Amino acid sequence: MFEFWKVVPDDERQHWTMDPFASVGPLRFGMTPAEVSDVLSEVTEERQGLWRSYPAGDACTSVIDRGDYREFGLRLYYGDEKLKGVAVDALCGPQVHADGVALVCRVPSVLEHWMIERAKALEPEVDLTYMDLGMPGSDSLGVVLNVQRAGDHLVTRPVFFPSEGLDDLSHFLPREAWAIHH
Repeated sequence: MFEFWKVVPDDERQHWTMDPFASVGPLRFGMTPAEVSDVLSEVTEERQGLWRSYPAGDACTSVIDRGDYREFGLRLYYGDEKLKGVAVDALCGPQVHADGVALVCRVPSVLEHWMIERAKALEPEVDLTYMDLGMPGSDSLGVVLNVQRAGDHLVTRPVFFPSEGLDDLSHFLPREAWAIHH
């Protein structure tokens, strides 16, 4: 029987670390879709589902906007066909650690408290930002803790981005990157 809200336990997930503004596990910001497919072929047999858009006035040219690894639990965002955002599915994506703290599929308020305490320790205290719907983000880690539904609960679905995203974060990635996922 299909379990719509099945959450993969941490011990069955891959465990990745992130390097702020540079990488999430084996993925480095700025990689092409082909480079992403190549590096992820070492950790999953799933192929990247690519979404293309056609810029206005140029119906012959397509641009890759997004890559999906639905079963592996990743949604990748591209700009000029270079990786510029990584969203990790809370239910089945790899567990990503920042400063030794697990960020995927956690209680949102617990991680928000961790971010607040972390921000207090930084100089100056401007690390914490909030997106629409009150999602906390860290300007020093390059992550926003979005949420995703898991049955009757909300759990964290982090979205990682490079430093250039700080200039206008709410518009750096498509609106759907910041939406609550079901």
